[in-house]
Amino acid sequence: MTHRKPSLFNQFEHLIAAESLRHGGVSPEPFSSLNLGLHTKDEFENVEENRRRFFGDLGLQEGEVAGAYQVHKDEVQVVEKAGQYEGFDALVTDQPNVFLTITVADCVPILIYDADKEVIGAAHAGWKGSAAEIGKKTIESMQNHYGTHPRSCFVYLGTSIDYDSFEVDNDVAVFFDMAFKRWEEDKKKFFVDLKRANRYYLEKMGVPIHQIEMSSYSTVKNNEDYFSHRKEKGQTGRSLGLIGLRR
Repeated sequence: MTHRKPSLFNQFEHLIAAESLRHGGVSPEPFSSLNLGLHTKDEFENVEENRRRFFGDLGLQEGEVAGAYQVHKDEVQVVEKAGQYEGFDALVTDQPNVFLTITVADCVPILIYDADKEVIGAAHAGWKGSAAEIGKKTIESMQNHYGTHPRSCFVYLGTSIDYDSFEVDNDVAVFFDMAFKRWEEDKKKFFVDLKRANRYYLEKMGVPIHQIEMSSYSTVKNNEDYFSHRKEKGQTGRSLGLIGLRR
């Protein structure tokens, strides 16, 4: 199996959404095996074949996919056609048959569907993007360009590093409220809950809580199924979160 699909989106017949697993590809260690990252040190031919397999399992082709070279900031790109964009950590579109992708290996993939306007968004929320409320800014971009209202949005917060594994110093923890972090005296470290922080920011802007699904998996604790930059000390592949409308 190359992917899992968020159950939240099953109610929408024309919506395709998934996050990839690390199985079913051709890449050798440390990228084994379904590395989908275009900007890793894996051989390009391996990544190309892996992407062909993953997209094929979803009934898609590379030429229908939009992606971004992400820079851990909060810039949102409006997408009119498939292709690779550079310098953005979120993409939005109202175009059918253009499938947005986000690359992750611990960061939170955020997949958004506005069921009223039929607009989609995808965001990459590392700790910097999470602190900058990139999920909220993605929906604001959907509002500004397409008239989206948060109450019409359905959001999946995908598989990422879990609360118990995201150990940080104060230079990172300072950007998060105490509601989303804890101090462990014995380790002299903070632990930050990225998924819960992102959910709070979305709820605060008006996305109904019952329209937000959070993955129950962890890139660290379920490392056999997902890539983890932290657990694998930077030597690993990348997963994709994908969303789009087939018409």
